[in-house]
Amino acid sequence: MIRTKSLMLAAAMSAMAAGCVFTPGPVSAQVDETERLVFADEFDLPTLDRTKWNAIGPDFWVNEEEQAYIDSPETIRFAPAGSVDGATDGVLVLQPRFREGFETPTGRKADFVSGRITSEDRFDFTHGRAVARIRMPDAVGVWPAFWLLGNGTWPETGEIDIMEYVGEADWTGVALHGPGYSGETPLVNKYFFDPGTDVTDWHEYEVDWNAERILFKIDGRLTYRVTRPMVENYGEWQFDTPKHIILNFAVGGVYPFKTNGISEPYKGLPAHTAERIQNDEIAMEIDWVRIYQRNGIKMQSD
Repeated sequence: MIRTKSLMLAAAMSAMAAGCVFTPGPVSAQVDETERLVFADEFDLPTLDRTKWNAIGPDFWVNEEEQAYIDSPETIRFAPAGSVDGATDGVLVLQPRFREGFETPTGRKADFVSGRITSEDRFDFTHGRAVARIRMPDAVGVWPAFWLLGNGTWPETGEIDIMEYVGEADWTGVALHGPGYSGETPLVNKYFFDPGTDVTDWHEYEVDWNAERILFKIDGRLTYRVTRPMVENYGEWQFDTPKHIILNFAVGGVYPFKTNGISEPYKGLPAHTAERIQNDEIAMEIDWVRIYQRNGIKMQSD
């Protein structure tokens, strides 16, 4: 890198305050000169920035996942600058841990705990470009994700899955959910990496979203396009309303199970992955998250 990302972020925030357009140079590819950075976390603090994020607790449970989420530095931790290969500065690490018999406030028992953060009630946006630089483990049955969710009843307010990974290292998935196209959504796609790279390398996962289409990209490369008419073929377009950001690391559950067919010892999660979690060998690393809009306002149809 020509400059460290911390210095570049400082310049970005100064530009935001002055109402100027900021282009962050080589640290993030594909930045348009008409875009403006409206949200960023470079994860350089030693703890979670609570002005930007909430941490989800163990009362939350969906999709028959095998973990309980906890708000803890065990599962939501930060690697300092220079400690992670391929990242110049700090890195957010969402790490599942083995906690046999962990009991949630509702009485559910789980053998794993993990981390989930959301910008709900802190930051949301309507139309723009969301990008995160992420590296993940080669581990069958894990379910890390980077996504956007509407601020209301699911699926009526819409969901944009920018990156879902269920433990087959050569591909990641994207999807849209809304009324008439939720759950087993028809608006879904897999991207298979080129030979020589996979999820264990750093990649930029991105959605470019406006009132007429949603573009999914990896490392600036278009992987899937969904147009408004494609969505309206199934139900109401629910992508002109604010969405907040979610980063989470689930373990097992319905999507891994539907991919690998494993039911024992856990749904979607084999024994060898459970053992690696027990040995603290598995984590999702996030170098940064950035949200851009065209001059800080809603992006119009191109």
